[in-house]
Amino acid sequence: MTDIEPVLRDLQDEGDALDQMVAGLSGAGWTAPTPAPGWTVAHQIAHLAWTDQIALLAATDPDAFATAIQAALSSIDSYVDEAAAAGARLAPDVLLDNWRRGRSALLTALRKTPPGAKLPWFGPPMGAASMATARLMETWAHGTDVASTLRLPNRPPARLRNVAHIAVRTRDFAFLLHDLPVPDTAFRIELTAPDGQLWTWGQLDSTQRV
Repeated sequence: MTDIEPVLRDLQDEGDALDQMVAGLSGAGWTAPTPAPGWTVAHQIAHLAWTDQIALLAATDPDAFATAIQAALSSIDSYVDEAAAAGARLAPDVLLDNWRRGRSALLTALRKTPPGAKLPWFGPPMGAASMATARLMETWAHGTDVASTLRLPNRPPARLRNVAHIAVRTRDFAFLLHDLPVPDTAFRIELTAPDGQLWTWGQLDSTQRV
């Protein structure tokens, strides 16, 4: 059984790090354009708030989640941008409060998810630990855009190991998704961590190495 607490702490820490970047922004800071075309800092936070709410539905109300998915599929090319734009039109203090409350509620819901339970998502269903990892990944990615916009240091955190781990675990699925045969040999994965340590997966003598 996977201990979900470490990844939940990392998810909370990643959200807190981004929160610190935006908490003291002026109105001009919220409307500053980010590297994502057409998206301001407010759009980035609004998107995270929206996605956290969708993840919360997946964890607590599958029927409501299914309804939300149908709405998204009906306008798949514009739905995400429209949701971000709607959130970005809110007053910054309201948007920030919405995001904070959504993050907190999602952490609580994931913590209460029974071990082994699968949560519905836009792709295949996933466990609570994988959902938390996916939210950590997206929070960091959008936070990177915000840090770039605000000219803030954004050294990759050690908690990104969770993201590397889920990538290693889903290797076989990636092959299946592209209609490719799954390799019958294990991979050896070695990554240099932000602090210089070596993150490793797989057998040292594997002939397939990354």
